[in-house]
Amino acid sequence: MVQLSDYRDERLRKLDEIKKRGINPYPAKSGRDTRIGNILENFDELNGQTVTIAGRIVAIRSFGKLAFVKIRDYTGEVQIFMKQDEDIPEKTFGTKDIKLLDSGDFIETTGLVGRSQTGEISVFSNSVRLLTKSLRPLPGRDGFNNKEERYRRRYVDMNVNLEVRERMVRRSKFWQATRDFMNAHGFIEINTPVLEHTTGGADATPFVTHMDALDEDFYLRISQELPLKRLLGAGFERVYDIGPRFRNEGVDDEHLPEHIAFESYSAYDDYEDGMELYEEMIKYVAKETWGTLEFDLGPDPNPDDGVAAPKFHVNLDQKWPRIKYADLLKEKYDVDVFNPDRKQLEQILRDDFEKSADRNDKAARKSLEHTLETASDARLIDHIWKLIRKTSAGPYWLIEEPLSLSPLAKTSEENPLVTQRFHPIIAGTEMGNGYSELNDPLDQLERFKEQQALRDAGDTEAQMLDEDFVEMLEYGMPPACGWGNSERNFWLLEGVSGREAVPFPIIKQK
Repeated sequence: MVQLSDYRDERLRKLDEIKKRGINPYPAKSGRDTRIGNILENFDELNGQTVTIAGRIVAIRSFGKLAFVKIRDYTGEVQIFMKQDEDIPEKTFGTKDIKLLDSGDFIETTGLVGRSQTGEISVFSNSVRLLTKSLRPLPGRDGFNNKEERYRRRYVDMNVNLEVRERMVRRSKFWQATRDFMNAHGFIEINTPVLEHTTGGADATPFVTHMDALDEDFYLRISQELPLKRLLGAGFERVYDIGPRFRNEGVDDEHLPEHIAFESYSAYDDYEDGMELYEEMIKYVAKETWGTLEFDLGPDPNPDDGVAAPKFHVNLDQKWPRIKYADLLKEKYDVDVFNPDRKQLEQILRDDFEKSADRNDKAARKSLEHTLETASDARLIDHIWKLIRKTSAGPYWLIEEPLSLSPLAKTSEENPLVTQRFHPIIAGTEMGNGYSELNDPLDQLERFKEQQALRDAGDTEAQMLDEDFVEMLEYGMPPACGWGNSERNFWLLEGVSGREAVPFPIIKQK
């Protein structure tokens, strides 16, 4: 059986022969003047014209004095039609030398644009120039579908599975559309620090790193929230940041410890204004990225966490209803979020676990029991809400989350037990998070102290006491609406898991 090492040894032999001929197999520059896609799209204009193209060889066929070499660049594939010719440029390869080239090599050629006898658009040339000698053959599509191998060698995956590469293009469009929308609405993008002495803005366990220059530990940010709100205190009125954030949590279809996130803050707006603005933004970004506002989502036949999600048909092209958090919990589970029964909460979660695919998993059962023993009532209620969320098609806005779950949001003037917080729920997930921002320094300090007490009691996701942020509030921050969403929105509407939707997903080192 032929091994990969055999192919590599043969290519090394060819590489040595090429070098002995005085040919540099890795030159610094190409003379390309035309992209393949331009030829395909503008054939009538370029027919009979001389062009220089370059790309990776995807197929070679040689028949005596004829050779057909198909190459691919980023914009498309085209055939090079080669005929034997004794008079070829120095240090190039004609049909006699084509055996020294392999699939995966990068080459360039200069020739006439035309059609072959079979009608295929081609570039007619008598020679090609080597730009890069490939030492490893690319696998066939059918031979490269193992998820771990695809994630580990993403550069191979994107060559073999072109739809993965196209997904990264849409990912770029997704964030560009977000920027375009925000800039058009008067927002300024300002990048905020990744390293923080005190991290906050979300319920998440942070990563810790050490800076040698200061001999101090720092946290990798879990949110851009607090620095952006400091900018409101500094006099900015509409700001946003798009960049990486880090949360030391599990990896599944909806969570990656490192991911790109977007947060924005607008002074003198409240959560009612925010729902209007960000509903418009989500629709705009979806239309710009996918060209539609209707999606059929899930299930992924091979989800990363082994559990297929329900199937949803989602139509964003409507006015999204607004549903109160407490009403939903009462309707679905008869839970009173303002006067919870601890035993009832625990029983609901146990009952759900017994119906889940993890019911025979000892580690999962142990994790559940640990949660039931250590989590606050608010945290258990949040777990129950997630049971409702995962079966919700949406779109709708979830509003008025309890104060205990929203330490940075303003309370409702009508009901001080709830906050002016809003989530868009779409296809079983929260597509963002926003609220009327808390700007009362004394109120904020008390909430931070409550969170710090939970943290001191063992809740690693509770927020830290940030005295500098409270000090900023004492100088004064205008009323404002804040909003954030992560690239989970892209994963969801793209219909794939998080690891499928990023270029280089984190996986366990071999």
